[in-house]
Amino acid sequence: MYAEEVAVMAGRIRDEDIALVRERTSIADVISEVVTLKSAGGGNLKGLCPFHDEKSPSFNVSPARNVFYCFGCGVGGDAIKFLMDAEHLGFIESVESLAARAGIQLRYVEDDRSTPRARPQQGQRQRLVAAHAAAVEFYRAQLTTAGARPAREFLARRGFDRAAAERYGCGFAPDGWDLLTRHLRQQGFSHDELVTGGLSRPARSGSLIDRFRRRLMWPIRDITGDVIGFGARKLFDDDDGPKYLNTPETPIYKKSHVLYGIDQAKREIAKQGKVVVVEGYTDVMACHLADVPTAVATCGTAFGGDHISVLRRVLFDSDERAGEIIFTFDGDAAGQKAALRAFEDDQRFVGRTFIAVSPDNMDPCDLRLAKGDLAVRDLVARREPLVDFALRHVINRFDLDTVDGRVEAMRRAAPLVAKIKDREKRPEYVRKLAGDLGMEIEPVQRAVLTAGNGQPANGRPAPTRPGPATPAVDSPRSMVEREALKLALQEPVLAGPMFDAVEAADYQHPVHAAVRVAVAEAGGAAGATGGAVWIERVRDACADLAAQALVGELAVEPLRIDGEPDPRYVSVTMARLQWSSVTGRIRDLKSKIQRVNPVSNKDEYFALFGELLSLEQHARALREQAAGGL
Repeated sequence: MYAEEVAVMAGRIRDEDIALVRERTSIADVISEVVTLKSAGGGNLKGLCPFHDEKSPSFNVSPARNVFYCFGCGVGGDAIKFLMDAEHLGFIESVESLAARAGIQLRYVEDDRSTPRARPQQGQRQRLVAAHAAAVEFYRAQLTTAGARPAREFLARRGFDRAAAERYGCGFAPDGWDLLTRHLRQQGFSHDELVTGGLSRPARSGSLIDRFRRRLMWPIRDITGDVIGFGARKLFDDDDGPKYLNTPETPIYKKSHVLYGIDQAKREIAKQGKVVVVEGYTDVMACHLADVPTAVATCGTAFGGDHISVLRRVLFDSDERAGEIIFTFDGDAAGQKAALRAFEDDQRFVGRTFIAVSPDNMDPCDLRLAKGDLAVRDLVARREPLVDFALRHVINRFDLDTVDGRVEAMRRAAPLVAKIKDREKRPEYVRKLAGDLGMEIEPVQRAVLTAGNGQPANGRPAPTRPGPATPAVDSPRSMVEREALKLALQEPVLAGPMFDAVEAADYQHPVHAAVRVAVAEAGGAAGATGGAVWIERVRDACADLAAQALVGELAVEPLRIDGEPDPRYVSVTMARLQWSSVTGRIRDLKSKIQRVNPVSNKDEYFALFGELLSLEQHARALREQAAGGL
């Protein structure tokens, strides 16, 4: 569908401008804003796929060719395609976003693609982001006014000076029905844009009024740093609204995906392999200012599966590098309930989960006010495994001085032990649980085994997902065909003439042959310069989805050679590819000759025999050429 959409939409933006955007865009920079990338060797990078859950990184990025491909789910393409999939943008919006990053002024054409015209209205996402950026500046300016004194006093009471307020973009929504709305309308934003973005709402009279009034404002940014919404704190007693009011769900603000502070914390999270999950905006600010720079918070919703997916990608939470996830829920009943709910999600992390609870049940912001920055750092340092906290919480609900209490506590605690994803730790927790309950180990062990009955070793059913349609790679011939196609996609300047000289008929696997045909349809490797534009041209020329998926895969799959390929390596690869094809034709000819009567069909017999001699001579030459091996 991507190729079709490009074909339809590319006419609105000049093709040469689209090519320039691809050329000047570093795909590694774009993707690293969402996914933590590590070296995969050969100049490639790898990380956890943002499009499906996985424990081992199968998402590969090739900076040299400006393309990505996931070997787990088959998604691949260039930076434009990544934005389309990751941020649910259209083709035009993705190109415009990347052009803005690269400082490229796009040129547009009319439907007849003949007359350049002025830049049209931007895509919806960019317009909404621009409106929010303008709103941030409006609210920040209002924070210095006389009417915003309660907001400034609130920040001061919470231990935040002017520099802290500016760092986090804090502002004030003034006491007026439509001050922000009129300001944004004067800047060219439409009625529908303000309503769709959640900045304004219709009044009973039909006119627009501001969504937020008389409140302290925090801009909420996505992982790339774009403002996509606001959090608003109640300041006045006569405000009958909730204590905190957030932007409603919009095309750019999805509260189940958003983590406050992720834009400032993501680099330290990736560097330290650790994230601290707190409960509010002021807690994030307090942690960052107390030198706990990995803190983030949810925005008006419980911590859930989508938040986990975001954090795992930033943490590089995989079998190769398990991270640490530290929750700082309050010690009250609500906080304990939230901690137990977090333990239910523990299985989705590869890394270890912990909880940090202040002895005085203070949140990080209150703790910093009462005892200083060091106390906040100590709170995180004193973390305990989340499973220990969960077990203690369950056990403490029962009277362990009675038989009924001990047995019921065992029944409730056993499923928690059975869910521990590290199987080697389960026996130790069985012994610990037995000791805490004052029971023999055997009945506790049976209870845990019963609770975990039917579960796989990791404590949770393995997710099932469809895999990409890829050809087999285990046969020697298939491997040679793949290598030839990789050379054409990754090194067309080097491999072009030799690759183009070998026809699609020499490829045995039908999907490999389809990609070879697509290379020819794209103009041949000899005339290509490589990179994302060339790869997309080949992908667009593919006749089916299987071939398109294979192009994305081969574009990032390392070549089977140590070091840089040279003309000799290309020659050897193409010779081995042809040799396999020629030897197959020799076998077919020998079989056919045996079926021909040399007396009654003398002409046919000698014609076939002559062809056989020619092919055998060709095969010997190819065998000598391929003697270097792969």
